[in-house]
Amino acid sequence: MFKKLFGKKETNQIKEEVVTAPATGKVVPLSQVPDPVFAEKMMGDGLAIDPSEGVIAAPVDAEVIQVFPTKHAVGLKTATGAELLIHIGLETVSMNGEGFETHVSAGDKVKKGQKLVSFDLPLIREKAKSTITPIIVTNGDLFEGLAQTTETQAVLGETNLFTLKVK
Repeated sequence: MFKKLFGKKETNQIKEEVVTAPATGKVVPLSQVPDPVFAEKMMGDGLAIDPSEGVIAAPVDAEVIQVFPTKHAVGLKTATGAELLIHIGLETVSMNGEGFETHVSAGDKVKKGQKLVSFDLPLIREKAKSTITPIIVTNGDLFEGLAQTTETQAVLGETNLFTLKVK
């Protein structure tokens, strides 16, 4: 009965999604991130960037699902249902938001390239373990795989970091 009321099944579902670089800087494989939580993919697969500028932008059109109170991380949900965690620097939670400015809130819809967080890169270098910024797919089990870039340098909004293939 519902099929008759609502028409045929949706056939143009998104099959893959390209996640671009949320920052400009050096691309770092997760295995080289100096934190076992990220290096051993305990939170999920992805890549990291060692930023050369203090700006993080949306790597894809998405909904902001979380902005950490300490402003060092943002969670996004994409059209394919991918949940992305962008974690600015390592051990930056202890900075309690110092040097970070958020430009979005949970529930906001953002467009690829829209500024999410700006941060004081020299301050992070001084006060945190590292500036390396992991970009993690926290629900990767929903996807067939994650095809990563071979680029060694990323440009915010231009470099394709990885492509997610929907199961």
